[in-house]
Amino acid sequence: MAKGPEKNTKNKALHTKLLNRKKTKLQEEKKEKALRLKALVVKMNEKKNNIESDSI
Repeated sequence: MAKGPEKNTKNKALHTKLLNRKKTKLQEEKKEKALRLKALVVKMNEKKNNIESDSI
């Protein structure tokens, strides 16, 4: 019996590597965005507390 064409595993491996890199990059960006938001929330809470203490 004749076998089919050889599988192209090289391109598959490169594609998987590329997708993994993309996924990792998106996760890092998500973490950085969360940290920025946390810092912003802390800053705004401090500002709000300062305003409230000034008015008392």
